[in-house]
Amino acid sequence: MKFGCEGKDITMEKPCLSIVVPCYNEESVLGAFYEEITKTAESIREKAECEFLFVDDGSADGTLAILKELAEKDERVSYISFSRNFGKESGIYAGLSNAVGDYVVLMDADLQHPPCYIPEMLEALQSGEYDSVAMRRVDREGEGKIRSWFSRMFYKLNKKISGVEIVEGATDFRMMTRQMVNAVLDMPEYNRFTKGIFAWVGFRTKWIGYHNVERVAGETKWSFGSLVKYSINGIVSFSTVPLAVSSFLGVLFCFVAFFMMIWLIIKTLVFGNSVSGYPTIVTLILFMSGLQLMMFGVLGQYVARSYMEGKHRPIYIAREKKVKKHDSHCDQ
Repeated sequence: MKFGCEGKDITMEKPCLSIVVPCYNEESVLGAFYEEITKTAESIREKAECEFLFVDDGSADGTLAILKELAEKDERVSYISFSRNFGKESGIYAGLSNAVGDYVVLMDADLQHPPCYIPEMLEALQSGEYDSVAMRRVDREGEGKIRSWFSRMFYKLNKKISGVEIVEGATDFRMMTRQMVNAVLDMPEYNRFTKGIFAWVGFRTKWIGYHNVERVAGETKWSFGSLVKYSINGIVSFSTVPLAVSSFLGVLFCFVAFFMMIWLIIKTLVFGNSVSGYPTIVTLILFMSGLQLMMFGVLGQYVARSYMEGKHRPIYIAREKKVKKHDSHCDQ
């Protein structure tokens, strides 16, 4: 069966594949990416028509100028340019919201997500056996050992404490059916963790492993600090276990304090009063103060997210864009 952009049965038409590409200061790689993605589009033109939707996340270089040039010479190219840098999660949401395809593939512009896998992904979805095809890295060659270790620990921790299972090495490189895309868009939360959302909505997913690929040019926009912040967001977004741990520690230390009080009373009655133990008292005060501040911090993370959600601010603001309408089919 062939599908149009709204999922309706349309005879004599090939399905539409939207290729969504979030970009932030990708001036140095866009030329190479466009060359590779057009080759891939040509290789699958018998199976699907393609559109290329680039989301410029407030880039400070010549990214937008290049996208405008590509849109002028290739009618398949669309773009959205944000008023400022809103972050990759906002870029992903904007791309999925404006994609018109029956299938949507999400990928980076730095060629760390090899376009050569797209035909295999499309074939799996068109078989009807899967609703999503996702790529996962089977190694982290070229990545720092400390960074790799923290990444592995995040996936293991998230698997144990959250209600969703994120496969270790999972990337944002994923192709989905229109049904799954609509399910993801039905979760318009402000604090977004897309990997968790993909897992939470369910659907049948095929995982394909591939070896890590380094950027074709330029530098990564993900510092160690931003990755830590991203990990915290992922845990808080899909788990209340940190709050449960805070409550457990509070009860535990209440019991410890109670039995400590009993012990001190007995010790004083039996051995008399003593001024010794000053270092122990100071250490315990510092430890408990630090523990309380940490627990307040955990609670603050949840309160802050509720606060931001309550503002109902837009996930992104577009300064300018050129996109296809949802009632039109992809141009060949």
